Amino acid sequence: MCASRTRPTPAPWSRSPPSASKNSCIKKKNEVVIDIISADEIIDVGFSPEALDRAKGVVQSFEQFIQAHKDEITALQVLYSKPYKQRLTFDAVKELANAIEKPPYLWNESQLWNAYAALEKSKVKGASGRRILTDLVSLVRFAIHQDNELIPFPERVNVNFNAWVATQSRHSGEGRNPEPFTRDQFHWLEMIRDHIAANLSIEPDDFELPPFTQQGGLGKVYQLFGDQLSAIIEELNETLAA
Repeated sequence: MCASRTRPTPAPWSRSPPSASKNSCIKKKNEVVIDIISADEIIDVGFSPEALDRAKGVVQSFEQFIQAHKDEITALQVLYSKPYKQRLTFDAVKELANAIEKPPYLWNESQLWNAYAALEKSKVKGASGRRILTDLVSLVRFAIHQDNELIPFPERVNVNFNAWVATQSRHSGEGRNPEPFTRDQFHWLEMIRDHIAANLSIEPDDFELPPFTQQGGLGKVYQLFGDQLSAIIEELNETLAA
């Protein structure tokens, strides 16, 4: 996966669980790594004592990794600072992903998510979903006890998006947004939301990438939002990934 922000959103960053053959290879290299099991098995069958032990080992090792590297890896530095001293970037999260994928860890988002689901099922949401790179943000926040629940990052972004939209509606009569969002504007806002969910932020150049280019690109978004566009982008970048 390339750290460059030059791909469509959000599908290219979807990271499906490894195949059975790949997972078998991983286990041979590192017996601490939890088996990747389906959502149905998590819900209906549960975990064997051996799987629970492996899950506990993964979670403990991951949290120890975070503590050991919180002053070295940019994403961990940002996530530990409250309020954030700088905006978390896709490249910073990719750096973290690269670090945990290397031996001796050999972790990915799905393995870590399933490990937490095995131990704290009531606090882990979206176990049946496909993980994407930005889910690492949710994993770290949960591991360092900033969040009480482990929620897929796109779901958190959507909650923040809905709250932002509600705020805009409340201010519509106060001159901030003289007109409510049109259907076309709201559709573009949803595309911006989805881009931030997969990339942590959006910049004007991103409107020259799919799926935006398929619907008019930068010219169209300027046509829809005019002089408000820069302020909206800034607000959404600050609010949605918070």
